[in-house]
Amino acid sequence: MCETTSSAQPRAIMSRSALAAGASAAVLAGGRIADLRRDAWGHGILAVAQAVTAAGAERVLVDGRGAVEALRLEGIEAVTAGEPDVDAYLLYGLPDAQGESATRPVMRLTGRVLSTKRLQPGDAVSYGYTFRAAAKTTVALVTGGYAQGIVRALGNRANVEIDGIARPIVGRVAMDVCVVDLEGASAELGAEATYFGGGGPASAGLGRLAAVPRIGVAELVSVAGAHAARGWKA
Repeated sequence: MCETTSSAQPRAIMSRSALAAGASAAVLAGGRIADLRRDAWGHGILAVAQAVTAAGAERVLVDGRGAVEALRLEGIEAVTAGEPDVDAYLLYGLPDAQGESATRPVMRLTGRVLSTKRLQPGDAVSYGYTFRAAAKTTVALVTGGYAQGIVRALGNRANVEIDGIARPIVGRVAMDVCVVDLEGASAELGAEATYFGGGGPASAGLGRLAAVPRIGVAELVSVAGAHAARGWKA
């Protein structure tokens, strides 16, 4: 494979408009205390605290006194005890047990195509050779691995969106990268690959990803957000 200089760290891109809409819907549905533990489930505590209190929440639940003091400087009341009663799935736009989201996902987790390689029938990829090509194809090495929440169980069982089309992850997921079968197509080096979120085929991908290893949507999105380079868009 021809390597590039791209970082192996995926990106968690947060939508300000989706957050504002989710905060409004969650507060309107009832409740006064929003759950912002685990750095607002990987979304970033300050931005979420500002959005949910602007929507009408009275206070937020956080992990420690440091976060309480930091938010107090922003004029936001935070506590470290109590039961949150603002619907976090509405707030963050997360899928329910049926894979449906009532609000738009706030987070979109993306990687980049680092390199591509042509495979011949019988060629294998990644550790343990759990995938062998049945026919000629091209695979892409994509940033994002089990260190960033793309857990090993997703190998050969989940998809990544590249150029608007869902493509399968093949072989075992490595620490910082995974291999994606382009299924006869090509991909530019540096092309964006979406694991979940956004408005394309991966928009509902979080529920499908979480169902494979059975670790839960909340845990998966929290780990992914905590280990990615976070950024915001309108």
